[in-house]
Amino acid sequence: MDDQQTAAVKVPLFSANRERKGDFELSGAIFGSTGPESLLHEAVRMQLAKRRAGTASTKTRGFISGGGRKPWRQKGTGRARSGSTRSPIWRHGGTIFGPQPRDYSYKMPKKAWRRALSLALSDRARSGKIVVVEALELPEPKTKHAVAALAALGLAHTLIVAGDEDGDFYRAARNLAAHKVLRAAALNVYDVLNYDELLMTAKTASALQARLLGSDSQ
Repeated sequence: MDDQQTAAVKVPLFSANRERKGDFELSGAIFGSTGPESLLHEAVRMQLAKRRAGTASTKTRGFISGGGRKPWRQKGTGRARSGSTRSPIWRHGGTIFGPQPRDYSYKMPKKAWRRALSLALSDRARSGKIVVVEALELPEPKTKHAVAALAALGLAHTLIVAGDEDGDFYRAARNLAAHKVLRAAALNVYDVLNYDELLMTAKTASALQARLLGSDSQ
């Protein structure tokens, strides 16, 4: 990576009421990288492919009962030759080349996936869509408190990255319809791009970039 890509990225650090408390420094290798959009496209396609049920099923002639007897003799009737009433050209016959249950999932190389995640995070950082707060604390792990906390931050459609110390917030926010909460280990390209903003604490951001930097060095 060049110097521009590895230069640190500074984002505002907020309190729970979105009062600016200073700047927070993010690694340029993770939050300031550039690359081809096709890599993001491939990562999203891979995730959506994994979600496909693959349960579509049709019956070929071998799966339809009956049709074992030849409907008429081969020659002399004036009709076309036919060996089974379950032929695909007959009514109630089988289906030709119809869909069968299958697994649509596939995997990208690990380095390509990590690169795509870095590009997605970098896009959010450049757009000012990463919100870093000092802490995500609630009086009780209840949904109403999570709603109030997100409203105080001015967030309406947010991906919340919860660290190990954010267990109460994770439990309180997982039922919210307009937001999605994930553990840091489950962060993915599709969700980063799908939500308007990305919310995490300074401690979670540090742990996340340390993990991604450690993965890149392997």
